[in-house]
Amino acid sequence: MQKKYEEVVAWIRGELREGRLKQGDKLPSENTLQVRFGVSRQTIRKALSVLEEEQIVRSVRGSGTYIEIGKQKRQRSMRIAVMTTYVDVYIFPLIVKEIERVVSDEGYFLQLAVSNNAIEKERMILKDFIRERSIDGLIAETTKSGIPNPNLKLYKELERMGVPILFINSFYPELDIAHVSLNDRAAGRMVTQHLLDCGHINIAGIFKADDGQGHQRYAGYVDALMDADIKVKGKQVVWIDSDEIAEMRDDCSRILKRIKGCTACVCYNDEVANKLVGICMDQGIRIPDDLSIVGIDNSDLSRFCEIPFTSADNPVQELGKIAAEMMIDKIQGIGDIETVELMPDLVMRNSVKVITHI
Repeated sequence: MQKKYEEVVAWIRGELREGRLKQGDKLPSENTLQVRFGVSRQTIRKALSVLEEEQIVRSVRGSGTYIEIGKQKRQRSMRIAVMTTYVDVYIFPLIVKEIERVVSDEGYFLQLAVSNNAIEKERMILKDFIRERSIDGLIAETTKSGIPNPNLKLYKELERMGVPILFINSFYPELDIAHVSLNDRAAGRMVTQHLLDCGHINIAGIFKADDGQGHQRYAGYVDALMDADIKVKGKQVVWIDSDEIAEMRDDCSRILKRIKGCTACVCYNDEVANKLVGICMDQGIRIPDDLSIVGIDNSDLSRFCEIPFTSADNPVQELGKIAAEMMIDKIQGIGDIETVELMPDLVMRNSVKVITHI
């Protein structure tokens, strides 16, 4: 059943379609609309709010509400923006390359922006998108999604302008915006379960504190341990932030102290696992004899590390393809954007020792 405010919205759209209302025309007053439709002022204001969000009308304080479609409607630019935290390292080149391939094949241009995982840079980029009104859609990787972010209003403003948004790799839980990512909880659970299946009981973890992926992968680690009736020990978990990953070797004493007595370690991603391999080699800790190590993402780092290690595969090319195709379908009005979380596969290498309990 049609709601009362929807009747008002439908009437105004009909007047526009029939040409009885035109650009710049002033709508009847709220009182006049109340009488015409026999509804409350709140209902009329709800209808006008919907039309304003759709950029069909504009309210002027003290004057009234006007038809202003032409001034606000953007011409299609055939440009899709992609904002990532990094672009030329780790898994990011494969994601961007696949997005660019799909976008180019459909006749769109890709506008690349890099936040360097800095909230201030993310804010500047989003403000530029809003000011220039030059993009048809935004595929964005979240910036430090594990901590409060002051830029969420800017994403909402882009949506209000009619720019569809899709997050990749992670998401902001405060925003109702779809994302395409690895199922990070499943990945954390998968690598932990592999260590359990190989006989490990004392399993440490190193996780990233300032992004949502780190929280989800930790949750998977906890799931696997608890399902095996193994106590989760906080002293065996190391939390690091984005800036600390590059300096892990300088912080090796703290890390080794936390994982002391463990036979295995789950790492947030392959970058962290690669750093841990380096620390172990520096300290004479043998892999996998003294410590088994697993990563997540199955990046080049896992394959070409001095000691190649087991890792959960992150299908980044498929991720990029799905994100680009959904965005184009949304822009062209032939599909919608939905959340997709891809399941990992385990890629085993010689970094895990099998322990036999007698």
